[in-house]
Amino acid sequence: MSTATAIARPGAVLADLLPASRVRDAALVLGGAALTGLAAQLSVQVPGSPVPVTGQTFAALLVGTTLGARRGFLSLALYAVAGVAGVPWFAGGASGTGLVSFGYVLGMLLASALVGALARRGADRSPLRTAGAMILGEAVIYAVGVPYLALAAHLSASQAVAAGLTPFLLGDALKAALAMGALPTAWKLVGER
Repeated sequence: MSTATAIARPGAVLADLLPASRVRDAALVLGGAALTGLAAQLSVQVPGSPVPVTGQTFAALLVGTTLGARRGFLSLALYAVAGVAGVPWFAGGASGTGLVSFGYVLGMLLASALVGALARRGADRSPLRTAGAMILGEAVIYAVGVPYLALAAHLSASQAVAAGLTPFLLGDALKAALAMGALPTAWKLVGER
């Protein structure tokens, strides 16, 4: 499929602009997992919270949006399985399921599929729709991560929200703004109108 055909085809995501093959898909899935693992190493502890600020959520949403629902989900599944198996690429070089923040990793699986499905419907082509997709993706991550945090760290619901949601809202708004500029710009650079 030529680039022009992929661009014109409804339901295309950025990864579809590359020549289709199983090798391409495998490389994209592996690359998405690696990008998420690398981004997780950009980690800053938040005072009063067992959950750090990382680049991991942004990477997970970017992977889902650019690769589409299936490849995005598979990338995050590979990231999660490898981390559980001992690859030290969760936030701060951690691995395993014993982390109180592991629920966020599980939420990223679902969020990558959601934003990938939305991207196939054009949610990555304009700044406002991209922001909407990123906000929905973040909401899914928190919908899984915060309750998991409450259970794993023995926190009340309000304590989990205070430790695992509230401190991250400003950063997530900045990540959404970054995506608002980057994804629609990428489409413009490849000739999408």
